[in-house]
Amino acid sequence: MSEGFSREGFNAVAHIEADANACSTLKTRLAYHYHKEKKSLKRYYDYLRKENSREDLWAGVPSGLLDSIIQEEISQKNLKLLYSKIDKLLGERTVDLLIGGPPCQAYSLVGRSRDPNRMVGDARNYLFRHYAKFLRRYEPRFFVFENVLGLMTAGNESYLNEMRNLFRKIGYQTDLGVLNAEDYGVLQRRRRVVIIGRRGSGFFDFPKLETIKNEWQIKKDLFADLPNLRPGEEMDVATYSAPTNSYLETTDIRNGLKFTTQHITRNHIERDLEIYSIAIDNWVNGRKRLKYNELPLHLRTHKNVAGFLDRFKVVDPLGHSHTMMATLPRTGITTFILIATKLDPFRCGRRPVFNLFRTITFSKGVGQRHLHKLVTLFHH
Repeated sequence: MSEGFSREGFNAVAHIEADANACSTLKTRLAYHYHKEKKSLKRYYDYLRKENSREDLWAGVPSGLLDSIIQEEISQKNLKLLYSKIDKLLGERTVDLLIGGPPCQAYSLVGRSRDPNRMVGDARNYLFRHYAKFLRRYEPRFFVFENVLGLMTAGNESYLNEMRNLFRKIGYQTDLGVLNAEDYGVLQRRRRVVIIGRRGSGFFDFPKLETIKNEWQIKKDLFADLPNLRPGEEMDVATYSAPTNSYLETTDIRNGLKFTTQHITRNHIERDLEIYSIAIDNWVNGRKRLKYNELPLHLRTHKNVAGFLDRFKVVDPLGHSHTMMATLPRTGITTFILIATKLDPFRCGRRPVFNLFRTITFSKGVGQRHLHKLVTLFHH
């Protein structure tokens, strides 16, 4: 969300983030926006091409801006420190907007189904109370709070009700909506709950957002310009293999560059290739998802055949992707398979295929203790 609001002209006063890698990403994006404004993006492009280091990129940004990335855990013991840092960054300005949200595991249906206690008593359920403390102190005109759909049913709706009652008690009228990224140009069906709050006592309705007609396709529009790679190959910097198209231009994915980075494929072992072939046959011949307990015994490596059965999902190349879930610790890996139609790429049995996967890595303890990506304060 920080990136989106920055692109719309909001100036971030402070980002609070516990994870070091996430903070590095925030600093790098801050450097991009700074150099774009100063018309000095060559320094950023040189970094992408690995012609200079990340530290060299950051060195070109005023230290006061980089100080807005605060790597700290949001907890009761840290509040005084965090307030002090934010107050110094804020100066005489006021906060117009606060965005963020607590980790989704406590509210997600998947998280609840895999936790032996169904997340009852998990401290992350109540991290929104810290969010309210920032609202009370800085009194932004608006806030935006985002989380997974499970928030609407977690604790028999008790968490959502307590959350909205708390926001109302400290002076904010709220309304919520369920937004699907697919309605805004993303080639993935991904729904999230968004709560918007406005300071004051007047009635507030969730705004009607403009959607776009999304008839683009995964293979033809999203991946058409990427060079072919075989399993295990990678290109840190890759030149596009085809001209841009309407989708890449409309969504600004190409961003004016003539190259892309981190174009990487994973290695496949023979067992996985056999599984992929079965998954693809199921999808192509019947639009049916492969369930793990339907695999032949010699292809199974997990004892659990009662839950988490959707370990292998075929992404429809002629349409949009289903919701891509992250890899979570101790829960296994979801592998996303995209069917290719060229003869050359990666062969899975008799079918060309390449594999997509997306992983979120959690630093030690983040899942249990940290309020991850909670707060960004903006001045507009």
